[in-house]
Formats: sequence, structure tokens, C-alpha cells
Amino acid sequence: MSLSQHKHQNLRAKLLRRINCEIKVEVSCHRCSDIKYTIMPPPTEKLQQLEHLEKELANAVHAASQAILELSKEKPSLKQAETFSSTFLKSLENVENGLSKNITYLTQVSTGQAHEGSSYASQKMMQMAWHRLKHSQSRLNELERLKNKHIQENNSLMGLSGIKTEPQDQ
Repeated sequence: MSLSQHKHQNLRAKLLRRINCEIKVEVSCHRCSDIKYTIMPPPTEKLQQLEHLEKELANAVHAASQAILELSKEKPSLKQAETFSSTFLKSLENVENGLSKNITYLTQVSTGQAHEGSSYASQKMMQMAWHRLKHSQSRLNELERLKNKHIQENNSLMGLSGIKTEPQDQ
């Protein structure tokens, strides 16, 4: 890892610890191209947003029930019914917008796009690198075994023919 990459990783780690809201950070370096990070809110903040949406949905249902209750009276107040209806529609719009934002976030998380709300992509890359490392090690061990087998066969053939060879420099 180069010094430049190390500095960028440290900067990224510090930013992830300190920033609790969605923000774009641009870092430029004379050795590499510009690096851009989108830092997403931590999981607890996402849960709080979802809890807020749940409360907003409860408010929308309550406003709808109040509007229906008002309309079911013998002498309904149209002004009250309209107020409850508009409250219901506003609450429902807020819930819809909040859910759309959360669905967009979940789409980013599940497709492996660059984001800082999940470590799935990093874990997957590490797992793949580990797999490649293990494969390379097993291949090298196989080649070493074949080399030793070849040397042993070569030595046994040389011993049978009585030909002496000079050791090779390796």
C-alpha cells in the first residue's frame, strides 16, 4: 500500500467516524485522481427515520379515521372533514417520500454501488482476495511438489546411469 493510499484510507476512516449525515466529500491528491465519497447516515439514524415514518403513517391513519367519523355524523362539518382529509394527504405524502428515500438507499446497498452505509462490498472483495490467495498458495504448493518430484526422478536417473552432475545454482 502506498503512502498516498494509506493517507486516503485514514482520511476516509476519520470522516466516517465524524460525519453523521449524508454529505459528499472530495479529496484531491497530486499523486492520484480525485476521490469522491458519499457518506451515508449510520444505521441507528436510519432506524430513527423509519420510526418517524411509522409515526407519520399512524398520524395519517388517525386523520383518515377522523375524516370518516366526521362524515358519518348526522350533520357533518365539511370544514373539519376537509382539514382531516388534507392532514391525511400531507402525512401520506411525507410517508411516501420517506419510503422512497429508504428504498433508494436499500437499492444502493444491495447492488454493491459505492456507499458508506454498508461493509458488504468490502467484505465481498476481501473474501474474493482471500480465495485468490488460497488458490495461488495451493497452486504454488502443487508446482513445488512437481519440481521436487522432477528433481527426485532426475537424481534417480543420474544415479542409475552413473553420470555425475554439477549442482546448479539457484
